[in-house]
Amino acid sequence: MPHVYFDPATNGHKSFELPGAKPHYNPDRPGQVEHIFLDLSLDIPNQRYEGTCTIRLNPVRDGIDRLTLDAVNLTIASVHVGKTQQTFDYDGEQLHIQLEPTTQAGKPIEVAIAYSVNKPQRGIYFIAPDKHYPNKPVQVWTQGEDEDSRFWFPCFDYPGQLATSEIRVRVPKQLMAISNGELVKTEADGDDKIYHWHQKQVHPTYLMTLAVGDFAELQDEWKGKPVTYYVEKGKEQEARISMGKTPQMIEFFSEKYGYAYPYPKYAQVCVDDFIFGGMENTSTTLLTDRCLLDERAALDNRNTESLVAHELAHQWFGDLVVIKHWSHAWLKEGMASYSEIMWTDHEYGAEDAAYYRLGEARSYLDEDSSRYRRPIVTHVYREAIELYDRHLYEKGACVYHMIRAELGDDLFWKAVATFVNDNAHKTVETVDLLRAIEKASGRNLLFLFDQYVYRGGHPDYKVAYSWDTSSNLAKVTVTQTQAKDGNGSQNELFDLKVPIGFGYISEERGERREGQERQNDSHLTPHTSHLTLFPVRIYEREQTFYFPLEKKPDFVSFDVGNHMLKTVTLEYPVPELKAQLQSDPDPLARIVAAEMLAKKGGLEAVNALTEALTAEHFWGVRVEIAKNLATVKLDQAFSGLLVGLNDVDARVRRATIEALATIKTNDSYKAIKPIAEKGDASYYVEAAAIRALGSILTSSLGETKEEKVLKLLKSVLKERQGWNEVVRSGAIGALSQMKTSETALDLILEYTVPVTPQALRLSAIRALGAISTGQSNSNLERILDRLQELSRETFFLTQVAVAVSLGQMETARAIGILQALADQTPDGRVRRIAEEAVQRVQKNVGSDKAVKQIREELDQLKQENQELRSRLENLEAKTK
Repeated sequence: MPHVYFDPATNGHKSFELPGAKPHYNPDRPGQVEHIFLDLSLDIPNQRYEGTCTIRLNPVRDGIDRLTLDAVNLTIASVHVGKTQQTFDYDGEQLHIQLEPTTQAGKPIEVAIAYSVNKPQRGIYFIAPDKHYPNKPVQVWTQGEDEDSRFWFPCFDYPGQLATSEIRVRVPKQLMAISNGELVKTEADGDDKIYHWHQKQVHPTYLMTLAVGDFAELQDEWKGKPVTYYVEKGKEQEARISMGKTPQMIEFFSEKYGYAYPYPKYAQVCVDDFIFGGMENTSTTLLTDRCLLDERAALDNRNTESLVAHELAHQWFGDLVVIKHWSHAWLKEGMASYSEIMWTDHEYGAEDAAYYRLGEARSYLDEDSSRYRRPIVTHVYREAIELYDRHLYEKGACVYHMIRAELGDDLFWKAVATFVNDNAHKTVETVDLLRAIEKASGRNLLFLFDQYVYRGGHPDYKVAYSWDTSSNLAKVTVTQTQAKDGNGSQNELFDLKVPIGFGYISEERGERREGQERQNDSHLTPHTSHLTLFPVRIYEREQTFYFPLEKKPDFVSFDVGNHMLKTVTLEYPVPELKAQLQSDPDPLARIVAAEMLAKKGGLEAVNALTEALTAEHFWGVRVEIAKNLATVKLDQAFSGLLVGLNDVDARVRRATIEALATIKTNDSYKAIKPIAEKGDASYYVEAAAIRALGSILTSSLGETKEEKVLKLLKSVLKERQGWNEVVRSGAIGALSQMKTSETALDLILEYTVPVTPQALRLSAIRALGAISTGQSNSNLERILDRLQELSRETFFLTQVAVAVSLGQMETARAIGILQALADQTPDGRVRRIAEEAVQRVQKNVGSDKAVKQIREELDQLKQENQELRSRLENLEAKTK
């Protein structure tokens, strides 16, 4: 049975390393793989194929008499070295080939392996219609990362070996086959067609790909190179909406990275049932068809655009410059994630990019606090896929941004270009990035890597400010709260230079900022301001700084620009927080000010947030103001929030609805219900309103409104099919909040059956865990029986949904189902999710029922106290 493991080196955080984790190293290298040639014939109806994998290997030394290849669940027919048949041993996981002892270094040999595969479970996937989904397309596609190429062809399956490759494949003539590199030849052969692709630049085995289907083919180009989109026929318009900016992105990244796009083409293939969002196979990215947007979804969905940018960025970081070992995967995933921010800056402006970066930081911080803490670079794990978490992507992106802030733009891009040009078509480790930075800038950033890459964590700052009028001194005290008093605290401290700014607001009203949205003229910058900057070194647990200033500042900005990955609590007076919310030029600083004002509470804070919700020009800050306004436990906060329902930006309307949903009153119900009934231009806003009704019903209000809400939710589920089932999934989310309703449970169960569209079905499966905590014992058994049945399905996304659902439950029986899922799944990601879910259930089961009752009573007292405080604040305001 898994337990919760704690690591003293991570300050009591859960350890990333689960039982069975061990150091991983690349294997010994018998020689350099020069070329891989797959010659395959697909039997799609029977989900099998056969063919030959030919590997040209240049031995690294004389007398190599044995090769060991990764090859899992393949049927090996024969092995030839040159023209000579060779003996081999095969244990189902590795293929051991006997060589003549006369092999010589520098004299390449060709190893040809004839093999077949029947109904593969990983690596290559056969998609076909079935009785539940008769309209599913016929497709075949591959997925190699991390170490799944060994499931579809024999190879040295680790990223340290780079080779050119060819794939020649026979498919039914009505289908097309897309692969890496250039299409050398196509030829008809009876009812079949043979496609021959050649990748002339070296790349690792995990980036070799094949995608087969009856695709529509849409053509773009960049500087004469074809840029192609392959989608299911009938999805051509969605393809243009979703991927149409690709040529501009290629131009942008070519310029930013200082290296022109290196391959003869760039193809993006949208496939059904893809297990990831996308996969950056060399020159041929595979994407999930769930990323294809219609016009309405494109109103407020930039996720697809970011996905396209992310996978394209990998063509440089990951494909052109290849990691030598999985432990250094942050080099590619961090830059690809940071490239999403770069593209956002280019396309939508600096404030949007800063807000995007805040989202990346929050994702990492959430994992660090709730899941585990780990160094970005570590070679200790069970399976390499476990490394692909928010430390790798989101924290990696933030580290790249800190490097940029440390070097400045010119030197940063010079260092990036140096890294790419010096290592093109080679493998790299983290030290190679450090070397490129030093070569390009003369700077040694090992101090930054030591703190953020090679060890886990980040600084948590508490910043207090006061003003001494008599001496015109600003006093700022900074405490690193992540470092506890006592032994070991020194190892938890960060040593960094942080810019502190003192802001002064001018009297004149500001003009609209460049690039600012123009839909709503009321969103103007209220005042202009300037900052006086002082860089300080923070390296002790608590330090106090004194700054002589000509006059008292209007506000104080800690970490000007907010370039550092950290958390921060500001202990500033309310006037300074109000001034910062109003006038700090950095949107992230304005967001922190809004958070701190909300924590202060009181009518003054509510009024400041309410005014800012109308006056603030940037949609991202308005989103955060709405979220924080709802946390102030005063009735006046509700009135302040209502303006957000009419905001020109759908993302603000959505945030406002989600905020109102936390205020479980009849007024919030009445404000949200018309949107749930009539809809919104945005799928997401409409879904949020529908979901909010279920959340509001968790209050005493639910007794009178439940029947009406259930009627509406049934109507939504019956009539509002749409893009990716966003709206109907909102209804499922609402039902999941109605924890004591058997009718709600019956509806959710109805949508877990296989004929349900996949996106909606996955939502329903996850909802079973949420609704379980309030159901009767007999209904709880129904839920567990259904989840146990679903846990036997083999589709990756279904298994993940089952594990997530069970992890929300408060019954020991869920543990047994999760353990069985962890034991039986072939996928390391599902295994880890299931094992972590076991830990959550164990914690939930251990919760004392009496504690829950006390919490419920405390919530009721808080509500009554809120009403009293609201009246008191009104009285005080009238007497001033």
